[in-house]
Amino acid sequence: MKHSNFGLGLLVTVGLLIAGCATHTTPQTFNRSEVGVARSVQWGIVRGLRDVTIQSDSRGVGTATGAAIGGIAGSTVGGGSRANAVGAIAGGVAGGAAGNAIARNARPGVEITVELDGGRTVAVTQDGTSGDFRVGDRVQVSSDGGTTRVTR
Repeated sequence: MKHSNFGLGLLVTVGLLIAGCATHTTPQTFNRSEVGVARSVQWGIVRGLRDVTIQSDSRGVGTATGAAIGGIAGSTVGGGSRANAVGAIAGGVAGGAAGNAIARNARPGVEITVELDGGRTVAVTQDGTSGDFRVGDRVQVSSDGGTTRVTR
């Protein structure tokens, strides 16, 4: 019976690469593309807090990719066509499950409702928890037109 570690190595390497692509932007961290970009700043008062779950909106791409890679990796295990087929199916199922978990990448977040000094009210969702703020906190709301952050 011939065994190959190539498939397992391929699956692990791609899984690590996919996991490494996940980013978490907190009020204290900035993506490289956000550095040096002018941001508008407004001040306001926190009027409401709600803990939320933030998950990727990749629409199954991770599951499909993981299944394909797992199927390829699994087909390299075993010595005959029947063993290769069984390995491909098992690898596809395992890869799909792993890809789905990586793609979802759920993490805690908070929705912060802020009454701005100008009278307008905005809600901003960002990484963190409701314990990071208190209703009544004076906060800064900064935005570059694409990313908005609330900080104390």
